[in-house]
Amino acid sequence: MRILAAMSGGVDSAVAAARAAEAGHDVVGVHLALSRAGGTLRTGSRGCCTIEDAMDARRAADLIGIPFYVWDFSERFRDDVIEDFVSEYRAGRTPNPCMRCNEKIKFAALLERAIELGFDAVCTGHYATLVETGEGLELHRASDAAKDQSYVLGVLTAEQLAHTYFPLGSTPSKAVVRAEAEARGLTVAHKPDSHDICFIPDGDTRGWLAEKVGTAQGDVVDRTGAVVGRHEGAHAFTVGQRRGLSLGVPAPDGKPRFVLEVRPVTNTVVVGPKEALATAEISGERHSWAGRPQAPGEFGCDVQIRAHADPVPARATLADGRLTVVPETPFDGVAPGQTAVLYDGTRVIGQFTIDRTVSAVPVDA
Repeated sequence: MRILAAMSGGVDSAVAAARAAEAGHDVVGVHLALSRAGGTLRTGSRGCCTIEDAMDARRAADLIGIPFYVWDFSERFRDDVIEDFVSEYRAGRTPNPCMRCNEKIKFAALLERAIELGFDAVCTGHYATLVETGEGLELHRASDAAKDQSYVLGVLTAEQLAHTYFPLGSTPSKAVVRAEAEARGLTVAHKPDSHDICFIPDGDTRGWLAEKVGTAQGDVVDRTGAVVGRHEGAHAFTVGQRRGLSLGVPAPDGKPRFVLEVRPVTNTVVVGPKEALATAEISGERHSWAGRPQAPGEFGCDVQIRAHADPVPARATLADGRLTVVPETPFDGVAPGQTAVLYDGTRVIGQFTIDRTVSAVPVDA
């Protein structure tokens, strides 16, 4: 196969590209430049897709012996990931930019260009596996549960999965990948993993949003609507948050309060007891299937609402274009804008963006 290897500059994508080339495929490496800031440099393990990362990717490609290019996807990244992130926060939702990047950049824009250029597949260093069955191609969890990345790949469609290649999916651990990189002489063998939001490398999401959205004072209210404090901008808060509330009125029972809801239209933040974060139902209309489509009706599944959360057994219902999920045990602190990924065992069924939640604790409880 002709394979375009997306090389981030990290150890996973470098080893994935090396394995693809070693397997006899015709491999070309590409690094995506996602920022127009020419002086952008990586800060420890924060951020990715920087100048340093591009140089690391080039050195890895040279050592592997494959052609290497840098493609400027900064405009698409700004429009589809950064602007989406800002608009979601403006709307009072908590987005996952990594999901949008996989959906819109790595497996949409990049894959589209790869196919136009005659490549058969895009190779990445994600930890997930593809399984060919009599019913078609399926996306499954990786062998290493600690590194499994099937959650952030849950946005991929059947057509996209047909043109992807995940060489690391069956690798038993990240330690094996690092040892292999060292044995191959790759200088990124012990490079730290990136974390946090790549376009906010200093980790100050609240400050970054304040610059983009601005600040405006508003009320912090309890579940009855009583004002218990003030804030400098609802966009700075997310469901489940405890710190930084600066409440002027203590709770009657003296217990700490948590953000339960963000209402951007009225610039209001709703707080309440930790127990009220328990979520008995979630639903959404924006959904996709990772392989064969799910028929309308009710079905059993496991649901994961964060990249590193434990899956929860649930009953899901698809009706009139809306997916509704009722977990066996309540979810903890779900925010609109999060992504729920549905599983059947290790197989990814699909995903949806949560736009409605129902608390397991009534207001008057």
